[in-house]
Amino acid sequence: MATNISQSLLPEFDHEIANTRKTLERVPEGNPDFRPHPKSMALARLAGHLAEIPVWAAMTLSQDEIDVSPPGGARLEPQVMHSRHEMLSKFDEDVKKARAVLASTTDETMMKSWSLKRAGETIFTMPRVAVMRSFVMNHMVHHRAQLGVYLRMNDVAVPSLYGPSADEGGM
Repeated sequence: MATNISQSLLPEFDHEIANTRKTLERVPEGNPDFRPHPKSMALARLAGHLAEIPVWAAMTLSQDEIDVSPPGGARLEPQVMHSRHEMLSKFDEDVKKARAVLASTTDETMMKSWSLKRAGETIFTMPRVAVMRSFVMNHMVHHRAQLGVYLRMNDVAVPSLYGPSADEGGM
């Protein structure tokens, strides 16, 4: 079976994962409750959320739906960073699994619908390829950018990702 779609997504996945890891490597452990605004996530939760996104890639490609709070079932527990080393180790494990699933996903599977649900109610349904681009990769970029602001506000050097940062002139 053809895997053209997954093969076309792998370079982008690898690039975004590398940039995400580079950012996660800089998360300071000494200020886990930092938040730039009362409505913002705490630093440890934002880092944990960014680190858990590869799990969503594997779930998207291997299951038809996810209910984050199924009626009568256990809620998905949000990841919170307790130590940078622990977070990065889990991130690396999850990336390895997600990449393997992505690399082997057929075009037919990529075009099948996937749904995100909460308490049995559908939040959205899209083809898996669209979920991979939006809910996984774009979502990762979005939260990585947020984390960059948190790093800046904590006087931590922001890494070069798509070009030089104010802290790093080169790539």
